[in-house]
Amino acid sequence: QVQLVESGGGLVQPGGSLRLSCAVSGFTFSSAIMRWYRTIPGKERELVARITSTGSSIIFADSVKGRFTISRDNTKNTVFLQMNSLKPEDTAVYYCNAYYSSINYWGQGTQVTVSS
Repeated sequence: QVQLVESGGGLVQPGGSLRLSCAVSGFTFSSAIMRWYRTIPGKERELVARITSTGSSIIFADSVKGRFTISRDNTKNTVFLQMNSLKPEDTAVYYCNAYYSSINYWGQGTQVTVSS
């Protein structure tokens, strides 16, 4: 059974930091492309960051470049999203996505709220 379990969301003040984690089970994590998406009410889902299976290629949305980093630990089947210098417009539900064997798998999402 495939599971993607996000954690680390919460309420943070503008300028603060959060680290999201996504623990994966049920398939060969080290062969999967991992992505973080976010959804904001009234807006299209946005790809935030992507990391290839070996971590050799990473991309970010322009809106988060220089503030967010994505990494993975293939020994722990976990992908991370480090979010620094958070802004109110980063408020969203963040979803972990795995692309493995031509199938997309999704986590349940974690809420991130940036507010003073």
